[in-house]
Amino acid sequence: MVLKKKGLTELLYEQTDLQKLECTRIVNTVFEIICDELARGNEVLFSGFGKWYVLEKRARRGRNPKTGESLTICARKTVKFRSSQLLRDEIAGD
Repeated sequence: MVLKKKGLTELLYEQTDLQKLECTRIVNTVFEIICDELARGNEVLFSGFGKWYVLEKRARRGRNPKTGESLTICARKTVKFRSSQLLRDEIAGD
């Protein structure tokens, strides 16, 4: 099963006294804040859950697996997530 944004909104609605529209706004706002902070190059840390951070990858040599042709893979930024030890323990059932 995959929890999507709509499902997260529904769970928030079911577990609080908030209206559905308010829950949607809250979830959307949280995601917007996370995206904005990552775009600025800042880390986003939720204690006991994990940390999102931006990783800058340098340009490198690669090859097209279909044709075998050599090419350069451009430098880019990517988002990484590192889970907290508490979350890892919770998932493992420790």
